[in-house]
Amino acid sequence: MAKVLMITGDFVEDYENMVPFQALIAMGHQVDAVCPDKKSGDTIKTAIHDFVGDQTYIELPGHHFALNASFDKINLADYDALYVPGGRAPEYLRLNARVIEMVQHFFTEDKPVASICHGAQILTAAGVIKGKTVSAYPACRPEVELAQATYADIAVDQAITDGKLVTAPAWPAHSEMIKQFAVLL
Repeated sequence: MAKVLMITGDFVEDYENMVPFQALIAMGHQVDAVCPDKKSGDTIKTAIHDFVGDQTYIELPGHHFALNASFDKINLADYDALYVPGGRAPEYLRLNARVIEMVQHFFTEDKPVASICHGAQILTAAGVIKGKTVSAYPACRPEVELAQATYADIAVDQAITDGKLVTAPAWPAHSEMIKQFAVLL
């Protein structure tokens, strides 16, 4: 089974953090969830994003998620794949030079990567999606296109694979994203 690194942070989308984390573990994979400046046992706050009739999503408090690995102790060579959840966390995680180096490692080593929703913000900041077809939350479309990737405007419950990259627009796509990611693992 694969050893998967998950880079996450405060106000990550709750479902995009919890569901793939638990599903991959249930399949027998090891998933190490890390966050800059935090260690194993520390928690992050998650947020629940939903549409209730407004022009954009609302944000409600989610769960406290316990990290199970320490960011500063990660040896990237030990990991077979990377998972990047969305929510608000990617907007600040992409400013961390070590996060960017980690993401670039997985692409340089041609290892499987899955990203959902606003996770594309980290991929675009890392400069790793040029020439690829990528889905993300629709608000990330300009960033994806500025990164010289093709934005996949797919249904909210669908995912797309381009090489060893699996992407999806939002948490309703978990089933498809996890299924496609599992094939690569």
